[in-house]
Amino acid sequence: MTIRKAHIEDAPAITTYILLAMGDIIYQFIGEKDENKAKECMLHLVKQSGNQYSYTNCWVLEDEGEIIAAACVYDGAKIRMLRAPVLAYLRNEFNRTLTVQDETGEGEFYLDCLGVDPNHQGKGAGSKMLLFLIEEYVNKQHLALGLLVDENNPDAKRLYLKLGFEVVGCKTFAGKKMVHLQLSP
Repeated sequence: MTIRKAHIEDAPAITTYILLAMGDIIYQFIGEKDENKAKECMLHLVKQSGNQYSYTNCWVLEDEGEIIAAACVYDGAKIRMLRAPVLAYLRNEFNRTLTVQDETGEGEFYLDCLGVDPNHQGKGAGSKMLLFLIEEYVNKQHLALGLLVDENNPDAKRLYLKLGFEVVGCKTFAGKKMVHLQLSP
């Protein structure tokens, strides 16, 4: 298994894994529960540069030439700049005007989404990606790595805590209570 920066050609796989990680949040974004429209929306965003879901902010995990996981990470200080094209696209294409709380901010690189192919879940792919991101951002670049985890997902929270993340607060995002975790150098 190898982890590398994503390329635009990886956009369909990245889209699949971002949508897995987002769950129903994408339907709140587009205003309807339509899987095809959700995929089209996310694929459009992933293929573009300059937004939070762009392939330029993603890492992929390959196993025997197949992408089995993707993670989207960016500088939290740039959240509003990176979110602006997303909100504009949602407004123009789906007639949605959203007000979303900032899930991150200055002082951390933010792990927005981490999705793993269901056929590879429970086999260490997610942990491998997390350990890589910790090494890349926290250990090599001496940056804090932050993320939100759903309060109702104790297994994920337990994994993050086991890897050294600490609770730094709570936030409400897309109507869900989330725990803000961070791992600092």
